[in-house]
Amino acid sequence: MTLFPKINVVTLGCSKNLVDSERLMKQLSAAGYRVVHDSNDPAAKIVIINTCGFIGDAKKESVDTILSFVAAKKEKRIRTIYVFGCLSQRYREVLQRDIPEVDAFFGVDEAGKILAALHALWQPALQQERQLTTPPHYAYLKIAEGCNWRCSYCAIPLIRGHYASVPEQQVLDEAAGLAAQGVKELLVIAQDTTYYGLDLYGRRRIAALLQSLSGIKGVEWIRLHYAYPAQFPEDLFAVLRNNPRVCKYIDIPLQHISDTVLRNMRRGVDGAQTRALVERLRREVPGIAIRTTFIVGHPGEDEQAFDALKTFISDMQFERLGVFCYSEEEDTYGAAHFTDAIPDAVKQARREELMSLQANISAQQARAKTGRRVKVIIDRQEGDYFVGRTEHDSPEVDTEVFVKPRPAIAVGGFYEVEITAATGYDLFGVLPE
Repeated sequence: MTLFPKINVVTLGCSKNLVDSERLMKQLSAAGYRVVHDSNDPAAKIVIINTCGFIGDAKKESVDTILSFVAAKKEKRIRTIYVFGCLSQRYREVLQRDIPEVDAFFGVDEAGKILAALHALWQPALQQERQLTTPPHYAYLKIAEGCNWRCSYCAIPLIRGHYASVPEQQVLDEAAGLAAQGVKELLVIAQDTTYYGLDLYGRRRIAALLQSLSGIKGVEWIRLHYAYPAQFPEDLFAVLRNNPRVCKYIDIPLQHISDTVLRNMRRGVDGAQTRALVERLRREVPGIAIRTTFIVGHPGEDEQAFDALKTFISDMQFERLGVFCYSEEEDTYGAAHFTDAIPDAVKQARREELMSLQANISAQQARAKTGRRVKVIIDRQEGDYFVGRTEHDSPEVDTEVFVKPRPAIAVGGFYEVEITAATGYDLFGVLPE
């Protein structure tokens, strides 16, 4: 019996890309291929790289990753390289010219062509099935593709196209299938989750979708990522407040607080509206943890605008926060209408200043949890600890809880944990006697 070759699927970029990789992996497995993910397995002679093309750093990481596998191919450690995803979608002709060692480049919607290149057929019946790469107790649930906003700095609409919601029943069926496999936490993702349904149903249905997802047997936590601050759905506040299975957590990139910068960014909100939304989330959803991101160095960000951003972060005391430096992207509104005049060194200094400010805020918040009892899901065992998260923390990007081992603890389980210490972003705890 001849075994199919082993394929290594490498994923770069965001969790939305990860879902694409998992769907491709399921199709490859169904076709008979042995599939691994982000692996160093020397038996994997075919490599498929799912690239990111969002900002400069992500593009560089994608190119560097491709070149590392090109070097391995020249050394005959692998024999075939396929590249797909956002970078390949946007720069295919340039990549084909500059990196001819890659056997083929594919766009974001060409998984079927990847299967065909491997002499296999895409199976529509498996369209929503995936080979999970996350721990088996949580999974990302992508509810839409594309984006209808046209933020000045963002190339995603150029890559992924207009917003396209996944039909609600299809989302629920996929979620039920994940729950049947043992998934207990669903991380709901899209480029803008709060826009969900407007294109299909004429109104935003994210609140209704979360309510329906919470009725699926086996799902204990539902976490909302990538909300958008403009036209925030009124009915979402009540769901976040009242539904015990919907985590009191929201990932809502705000990007700035200066009216000038927000206008240049084309965000659809001003500073007063942004502040009012955060204050309303705090007021109407007591105990909510807000994750956000900001961009420094966008055209129009003078010292006054940056000072306003620092003040806003100090005032709002965000639980989780990330900062990016502005990167001018070809063919975006920003590239066409503004000059990227702020030096990279200034951008980086501003980023570091904000991250230092947030580190102090996060440390204070972590110390305040000492002595409290919190519900924790255990993600893995690492060294002398089991490592988990609270409902206020998303995998890989947020605070982790290190729990001293006890016979009762198992990966994938939920436990009440008493927090005994805090170090920076991390918490330490024990199971109460």
